Amino acid sequence: MTNRNYWLDLFTGKTWLEFLKAGGKVSGFSENRWKTVQKVKPGDYLICYLTGVSRFIGVLEVISKPFKDTTKIWRDNLYPSRLKVQTVVALEFDNSIPVKKLKDKLSFFQNLKNPNAWTGRFRGSPSKWSKEDGLAVLNALLGAKKNPEKIPIDQKALLYRPKAIRGKKRSYTLPQKKEKLDDKGETKAVIRDHLKMQHLLYEIARNMGLDVWVAKNDHGRKIGKKKFGEFPGIRKKLTLHLDPATLGTIELIDILWLEKNAVLAAFEIEHTTSIYSGLLRMSDLIAIQPNINIPLYIVAPDNRRDKVIDEIGRPTFSSLNTPLAEICRFISFERLKDMFERHSEVIQAFKPLEFLDIVSETCELEDT
Repeated sequence: MTNRNYWLDLFTGKTWLEFLKAGGKVSGFSENRWKTVQKVKPGDYLICYLTGVSRFIGVLEVISKPFKDTTKIWRDNLYPSRLKVQTVVALEFDNSIPVKKLKDKLSFFQNLKNPNAWTGRFRGSPSKWSKEDGLAVLNALLGAKKNPEKIPIDQKALLYRPKAIRGKKRSYTLPQKKEKLDDKGETKAVIRDHLKMQHLLYEIARNMGLDVWVAKNDHGRKIGKKKFGEFPGIRKKLTLHLDPATLGTIELIDILWLEKNAVLAAFEIEHTTSIYSGLLRMSDLIAIQPNINIPLYIVAPDNRRDKVIDEIGRPTFSSLNTPLAEICRFISFERLKDMFERHSEVIQAFKPLEFLDIVSETCELEDT
């Protein structure tokens, strides 16, 4: 069908399972997408993408005109703007294709102003894709169906996404409950765990041949008998051509990976109950430098993952000209540690940003 159009269709792991359980015959979208849904025609293809884990899972062919229906299919939302579909190709979760595997074949990965800017193409659905990009994904999925490759998937990331509340321009999260802050006995443990994470990021960077900047106020902290600022490869001063406000903010970020005088990546570590100080620092940086071209990462224990993503989705961070979630990704401390331990002997073979792509996940609130 030469005049076929390709459209993105976003799912979470949960809504994909609910779609299949209902027979896999109807795909739905939110009420405010109705105008766009009406542009989808029978014969068009829907490219099914799993949010949270950033993978392609299947392609559906549209076999009806758009219609509205409130028959319950999905538990958390109605998605009343609907299309009848039939499956062209569908993969198992562990065989689904990470989007980064296709970055050389997809147009929106080319000439990025920010390394994470591609995520903007996955913020809402349906959205129309070029035929070239649609065919690239379709062919990759058909190939994976014929010759499946098992790529283990993070089940927690697959099945959880925070519930988004739709604002006038963007979606936000609101805290579900107020956490009780316990300062007693927390300080020493938090500092110790914070330093462990910083030191791990330092070790990985050094194994890749990079220099490291440690937050100015952490240079004097001790790891063993040695001050952090005295470790090999730790820069004593940042020589970046930035205005004083930006430089002052960057100097307080927990870890920077440096190659010569370029910042390759910036990391904030969140281990406290409130999960806020690092996010505010990232937010300040974006407010001062809206066009900043540094990949940003929040690193936290896995049991704080949901809280981090909830907080990043709050109006404070989502209302920035460039929402924090668009350029900031989450890294689980446990996953980072596991990757380093399993690949320590060959870690130098990884390109830094490719390594970070593997261990990080999006914090964006997609309109699924």
